[in-house]
Amino acid sequence: MAGIDNGLDFHPMHIAVLTVSDTRTMVDDTSGALLAARIEKAGHHLADRQIIRDQVPDIAAQVQGWIDDPTVDAVVTTGGTGLTGRDVTPEALRPLFDREIEGFSVIFHQVSYQSVGLSTLASRACAGVAKGTFLFLLPGSNGAVKDGWDKVIQPIIDSRHQPCNLYELKPRLLEA
Repeated sequence: MAGIDNGLDFHPMHIAVLTVSDTRTMVDDTSGALLAARIEKAGHHLADRQIIRDQVPDIAAQVQGWIDDPTVDAVVTTGGTGLTGRDVTPEALRPLFDREIEGFSVIFHQVSYQSVGLSTLASRACAGVAKGTFLFLLPGSNGAVKDGWDKVIQPIIDSRHQPCNLYELKPRLLEA
């Protein structure tokens, strides 16, 4: 049966959080704070947390630094995945992907549809792998962060998730 097997050992991941916003600060970044708290509550380690303005080069540079850091296993971004001209997170990070995780977007939208209905169509949430680091791009709302983390990311990165999980794939991501 698919799900968490509590008879298996849990292995925490080191996860960095990036909020993409022209207006938020650490004081009022509720979605980034929510994500950071959920990461730690799930038993993972918060590797870093930053806020970057909606500028492609700045977003890409911050995430590239985490990709190059061997202690960071995954990056979760919040914000900048919408349809407006300032929403540039996918444009900044998709070029860094070695492989896109197409199923993430499909499952995220199914989960999101249950919360916000057809409004999920305004999101370009996506995920990929870059040099052995998982990248998950979520919308900036608290609801999207809850749905994306609680119902999609957290279960699939948990080393106890069966029949497979992303944690167990990590050592093989750089195979030739």
